[in-house]
Amino acid sequence: MTEIMSIFLFVVGLVLIIKGGDWFVDASIWIARVTGIPSIIVGATIVSFATTLPELLVSTNATLKGSTDIAIGNAIGSVICNMGLIAGLIIFLRPVGVSRKIFTQKALLMIFVTLLTAFMARENFLSTVEAVILLGTMALYFYINIKAYQGSMGSEKPLFTNTRREVLVYIGKFSLGSLLVILGADLLVTHGIVLAEIIGVPESVIGLTLIALGTSLPELVTGITSVLKKDSGIGLGNIIGANILNISLILGASGLLAGDGLYMTLTDISFLGFTGEDIPQTLLLDIPVSLALMGILTVPPMLKGKTYRLQGAGLMLLYGIYVIILFNLG
Repeated sequence: MTEIMSIFLFVVGLVLIIKGGDWFVDASIWIARVTGIPSIIVGATIVSFATTLPELLVSTNATLKGSTDIAIGNAIGSVICNMGLIAGLIIFLRPVGVSRKIFTQKALLMIFVTLLTAFMARENFLSTVEAVILLGTMALYFYINIKAYQGSMGSEKPLFTNTRREVLVYIGKFSLGSLLVILGADLLVTHGIVLAEIIGVPESVIGLTLIALGTSLPELVTGITSVLKKDSGIGLGNIIGANILNISLILGASGLLAGDGLYMTLTDISFLGFTGEDIPQTLLLDIPVSLALMGILTVPPMLKGKTYRLQGAGLMLLYGIYVIILFNLG
């Protein structure tokens, strides 16, 4: 009976995410159009913050329960899933042109935050002070977006011709859509873990795959919906913003809540040609894969101002290889 209920609630969560994501993107595109804010900025701020809430809730709850591996794995795993699976799929389905200046600012900050995290975690844990530093990079991110908005005013003509009813409808869609996405993600992750344990998925893989994928479903639905609505700039901007927040906000908040810092579990990586267990998987595998995906995702748009289908295929291929390696580690 428990298994049947978990399957039912898992499906309910999926339905809530799909419908909530549809309303959420509708409202986000409307916000971009009526204010004149470029869609990539809307995606990188408003949309990214709301779609990152599931990751924040999962990681902070895990930290409070003493499961720092899940907290770290969820944050880094979501970054990898966002780029390898979601951005790869978005770009493959609908390549998009971007503002090189705006995109480059956010892309470089994403890479910087990741490198900073790797540097601070070189002793296998993140201290409370380092957690505060990460939260400071989140503040920098929002400052950059505010400046980008001020610099782009007038670049897209605002459409202030909406009736009061239309305004209320879209505000309602935005609020209710974000709530449904969060509730749906919670159901999906909670009961997805139960199902994974029933079918025997190794626990070591859950944080970086199942939980990361589950909490990244809002980004996936947002991205696919934005493609269907022919405004994939929202989806791509959301991926960049969500990645920055996954590292700066989620690891930062989790590090503060942990009290004595976030410790990384040392992993046996002998099958990769190393001996001993003195290297945390996060530093050896997860962050390097993140940086490789970031390179594939960001270099073409920074140089050419657009994305390519081949680029999307490369992202998905690397993600698939990473998942296979994870199951070998498990």
